[in-house]
Amino acid sequence: MLSPFRALRYDSGAGELTDLVAPPYDVIGADLREELAARDAHNVVHLTLPESPEAAAETLAAWRADGTLREEEPALWWIEQTFTGPDGVERTREGIAGAIEATPYAAGDVLPHERTHAAPKEDRLRLLRATRTQLEPIFLLYDGDPAASRPAGEPELEVDDGAVTTRVWRLPAEELDLPGPLVIADGHHRYETAVAYREEHPEAERTFAVVVSMRSPGLEIFPTHRIVADLGGEPDAIMTSNWDQSSLALYREGNFFRVDSRDDLDAREVDRYGSEFDYTPNADEAIEAVDSGLYEAAFLVRAPSVSQVAEFAKRGETMPQKSTFFYPKLTSGLLFFPL
Repeated sequence: MLSPFRALRYDSGAGELTDLVAPPYDVIGADLREELAARDAHNVVHLTLPESPEAAAETLAAWRADGTLREEEPALWWIEQTFTGPDGVERTREGIAGAIEATPYAAGDVLPHERTHAAPKEDRLRLLRATRTQLEPIFLLYDGDPAASRPAGEPELEVDDGAVTTRVWRLPAEELDLPGPLVIADGHHRYETAVAYREEHPEAERTFAVVVSMRSPGLEIFPTHRIVADLGGEPDAIMTSNWDQSSLALYREGNFFRVDSRDDLDAREVDRYGSEFDYTPNADEAIEAVDSGLYEAAFLVRAPSVSQVAEFAKRGETMPQKSTFFYPKLTSGLLFFPL
């Protein structure tokens, strides 16, 4: 069930929205964080990547008190993102922002597809305890036709970061019954943090999510290629004249190879040949890293399909780190969910 919630959002007088929003916290490096923080004193990174959880809580309270952030009446929100993917194709992905119940995976209502790590969860939990606000949504998938449609008229919010245009419309404050289970596309650490917080505060039953239909034409998973400095083991591979994108491929010493994979998931097959990988969604970047001599080899992987991700989740299996690249990321700073 997707429920309406009382969103916090930037007041129109807070500044230009382009200067206030940011990517999710987990894809922001130190340099980008500094750039975003300098862009505007009200940029969302002052909350999502603060100097300390206590500093974020103080900043959030100040912004609410001085009108930088205002609280809306309960509603759901239509989220539309238009973008050109790494494959050069323009798409529009549509979803709905609302509140879902934060339940343990064992309940079967929300399922993961990737493994998580303890340190990021503890970091997010400290921030949630301090702010009592879900600052960024998780990204969930459901297997059904779109549960609503885009409202008529102009969007209430619109922001273009140069690569992605995000538009937001208000929807009626009506609960939507979604076919379950829901599968986490992005935001595993934040979801598990919400479950942990609910264990401490039973009244915090719900968390902030954007749900997207698996049947949405704009939903696409892109590959995350692996580069490795020291190749462990010799894959069963055949040299090819160029990159055969229909199979798992290896690039080394200026040559492409088609790898005979024993696994239906390329990321899991690659784990047989190394333990310390770096990652990039850009195949040219992976090839250049090898040509530069910094890495011995690059594995050019195929992305899993949406149905594969759902099947893994329903079987209770998790994929290796960075098996999926859901592009684009959801923009942070458009809406906040106070608990």
